[in-house]
Amino acid sequence: MITDTFDNLTEEIIKVPENEEAKKVDACILTFSHVILKHVLENYECHKIGDLYSSNGANPVYGFEYEGKNFAVYMSYVGAPACVADIEDTLSLINTDKYVVFGGAGCLNKEIARGKVMVPTAAYRDEGTSYHYASASDYITVKNAEVVASFMESAGLPFVKGKTWTTDAVHRETRGNFEKRKKEGCISVEMECAAVQAMCDFRYLNAYFFLTGGDLLDAPEWDARMKKKQVKNTQHDAGHFDIALELARYIAE
Repeated sequence: MITDTFDNLTEEIIKVPENEEAKKVDACILTFSHVILKHVLENYECHKIGDLYSSNGANPVYGFEYEGKNFAVYMSYVGAPACVADIEDTLSLINTDKYVVFGGAGCLNKEIARGKVMVPTAAYRDEGTSYHYASASDYITVKNAEVVASFMESAGLPFVKGKTWTTDAVHRETRGNFEKRKKEGCISVEMECAAVQAMCDFRYLNAYFFLTGGDLLDAPEWDARMKKKQVKNTQHDAGHFDIALELARYIAE
């Protein structure tokens, strides 16, 4: 059973190579949006630190300076296994224990507006990756949720806190499971949070999450809640990178 696969007694076979020359950065920012990465490269003086490799090709990790701090940024693949593997692999390129992770999420509550910032407090483990980093449980606590909430409050940014539902199967978000997760207090559904948190706990790293409310499940029929080619108030809105960058500076202080 997948819930029995956590093994902290024996070593992993494929290890991330250590690199004594890994670049020291104050935090690393993950975006899932090619639009936002393009915005960063066009608006900040970025330099390539190195590449993350897979059969999809090279995925560059960039560095840049902001307000006297050094940050890394890259575009993560979507989905728990690839996202977690990439974070693991960054450890041979950069030296940091802080990862800011932000992206879009489906909304489980019709009262939460499109584009609203959501701070996850716990993640339902409806994926497989987390079970290789943490013993079985329905939910995993998002440890730095209060840190992110404190930043949002200090910055005067409106946000809502709640649990999130991390799933591997976009097209199997059934009505029955939606009702269960909403009843338990989940306000969003996405694909990475539970796994990233489990891996960070295991590797003694810190993850800082916020999500952008997007499509709506809390309706008689699925509602995309966006117009064709819309960017504002979506996961591609560059304004959300501004939030991520200020959050990165906040946790680096």
